[in-house]
Amino acid sequence: MSAAAASSHFLLIRCPDEAGLIYKITGVLYAYGLNIIRNDEFVERQDTYFFMRTEVAGTFEPADLTEALRQVLPAAAEIRLSDNRPKRIVLLATKEHHCLSELLVRHAFQELNAHVLAVISNYEVLADLTQRFGVPFHYISHEGLSRPDHEAVVLQVLAQYQPEFVVLAKYMRILSPEFVAHYANRLINIHHSFLPAFVGASPYAQAYERGVKIIGATAHFVNEQLDQGPIIAQSVIPVDHTHSAREMAQAGRDVEKIVLARSLKLVFNEQVFVHRNKSIIFD
Repeated sequence: MSAAAASSHFLLIRCPDEAGLIYKITGVLYAYGLNIIRNDEFVERQDTYFFMRTEVAGTFEPADLTEALRQVLPAAAEIRLSDNRPKRIVLLATKEHHCLSELLVRHAFQELNAHVLAVISNYEVLADLTQRFGVPFHYISHEGLSRPDHEAVVLQVLAQYQPEFVVLAKYMRILSPEFVAHYANRLINIHHSFLPAFVGASPYAQAYERGVKIIGATAHFVNEQLDQGPIIAQSVIPVDHTHSAREMAQAGRDVEKIVLARSLKLVFNEQVFVHRNKSIIFD
């Protein structure tokens, strides 16, 4: 950005920790005449890494401000300025409607801070639902295709939209590491259990067999390991021995759609830092 930025922006900084970082950063902001509306910071003590999310108001040249901050921060510092505009996203789904419909409704009422550009599915089941909201629907069957060939077609469609994030709204296919690499820390999944318990298929059947007393859902970034990416949000509800696996699954769907929507709100509002294999959340 070369033009002067005005109004509210988010300044996002991550770097090795050292004494005086907050003093140095806020000193630069003061010198540029910027007003700090809100500030959050955190130090990961295990490897002494510093994270800071600051909402500032005022007019400034982004390149000049970034360079001024680099002069006072460690050489390894990552600095990003965001105007918090709606993110461009594509949703992937299979047959289950609950997460997709939740996101489409929130998108229709501008509650996602995102533009849903399209929905991609390997079945046609959700086409009518998607099109009711005026969102393009792409049916890409996996039948008769190898996994690499199917993923190649999906990637071609995604490339048409150039999304900032891809959301797996109950997309029931395991993605290859090669696919995931295209969207590192930009691919978000909802898993129908409280990770790390009950990884993989049939989590509610697993939960029933173990006689669990809570069930839940986990939204996480996708990495090359199945259901092992950095966790963004989780929630649980109580159950007992009277609940069948089917009843657990029905209750779990309500948790899944709320957890996924909450995780997207956090990510799209610049409240999430990914550090190694976990997330730092400024809520």
